[in-house]
Amino acid sequence: MTFGAFLSAAFENHALIVAISAFLIAQFCKFIITGITQHSFSPERLKGDGGMPSAHSATVMALATVVGYLEGLDSVAFGVSMILASVVMHDALGIRREAGKHASSINELVDTVNGLLPEKKKLTQTEKLKELLGHSLIQVVCGGVLGFLLGLAYILIRLVWIEGYTGFPGHLL
Repeated sequence: MTFGAFLSAAFENHALIVAISAFLIAQFCKFIITGITQHSFSPERLKGDGGMPSAHSATVMALATVVGYLEGLDSVAFGVSMILASVVMHDALGIRREAGKHASSINELVDTVNGLLPEKKKLTQTEKLKELLGHSLIQVVCGGVLGFLLGLAYILIRLVWIEGYTGFPGHLL
């Protein structure tokens, strides 16, 4: 398979496109929300972890929503995508959030110890540990809802513009 054929196939994978779009939209929302709440816009928020909404949650929920529609709710692909979504969202809420708390405590400890020591005996730390790693429950839920809504938007666009469907999509209920 040539690289051109690979790219062509990737751009025809609607589940992939919607998932990547959900990630990018969530990251942009995070940039805007952080800028408004902290009264300054930081380019780091466009690529950084943590914050509102969870881009990881948006990505996996958009993926699961589109896969569920395209492959069916009884498909192995949908089952795999839902398990993936559950693991990613649990990880963002639990493990990564706790790692961020640990980093914060270590950074604070180093600062405190260095404040007590003379200059030549201070602890050397090339850079502070990254503290914003995980998410609160509301950030994960908002990311999941955003991903679901973006997946649903894809489904509705596909039904109306691609398939020419004019009735209510009753099979979605």
